[in-house]
Amino acid sequence: MKLSLGPLLYYWSREDTLAFYEQAAAWPLDIVYLGETVCSRRHLLRLPDYLDLAEKLSAAGKEVVLSSQTLIESESDLKALRKLIADGLESGKRPMVEANEWGAVRLLAQAGQPFVAGPTLNTYNPDTLAMLVEMGASRWVPPVEMPREMIQQMLAALPESIALETELFGYGRLPLAFSARCFTARHYNLQKDDCQFRCLDHPDGLVLASREGENFLAINGIQTQSSKVMSLAHRFDELQPAGIDVLRLSPQARNMERVVATFRALADGDIAPAQAPAQLDRFMPAPPCDGYWLGEAGMAYHPAS
Repeated sequence: MKLSLGPLLYYWSREDTLAFYEQAAAWPLDIVYLGETVCSRRHLLRLPDYLDLAEKLSAAGKEVVLSSQTLIESESDLKALRKLIADGLESGKRPMVEANEWGAVRLLAQAGQPFVAGPTLNTYNPDTLAMLVEMGASRWVPPVEMPREMIQQMLAALPESIALETELFGYGRLPLAFSARCFTARHYNLQKDDCQFRCLDHPDGLVLASREGENFLAINGIQTQSSKVMSLAHRFDELQPAGIDVLRLSPQARNMERVVATFRALADGDIAPAQAPAQLDRFMPAPPCDGYWLGEAGMAYHPAS
């Protein structure tokens, strides 16, 4: 089982972001995703910075993927997308791109570049998945709410001749939805175009509670997330039989190296899945959930038996 570090969903300072990836170069990961997927106003790091990080991470033995933005809202966003696809490393080797909207898929297919089909493409049937493979997808990430049984059905319906890796979002606050409105700015009674970059104040998102006082969602700029942390550590043995090749771990502000170490221990067989929650709980920013994997409400959680 390969482990990947998903794209950073939050807005951190430039110094914190660079330090995070400098540390990540030494973590036991197979794949690292780089790039801004949430908001084009988050520009403390630019494409040249990500390409520089890609070189360093590649030198450390990681496969590097550049993630595209999920919502393209302006001509400048489109220009940035075109540049992301056109530019490669100074060595001439292009990092693979994760396409998170269909405009990116089209541009990558036209360029003849293999790509990762991201979770926000809403790939819910085998025909769409087969079309993505025909257009150049070599790996896909199912939508975060897709249950195990549906993933298995999707893969079983593909022709045997299709070679495709499946990567599952297996740890982190679930990215549930995107909107043209910035919820963090709204929370502070600010306009989206004058948000004062308040996302910097919430390195793991801003948690919202229901009227009953139960933590319900987390807001992260234009992105809505789960308040709980998706964790399939205790279900690790179920992943490969379901067709999962890569497990995605989503970055968090603290103790990410310990999270990675726990999942690596699982992948190497050094600990049993039933032992993992006791190690992970103290490093998680919120309680766990696993409902979507089982076809239930996403916030549900069934501890290891």
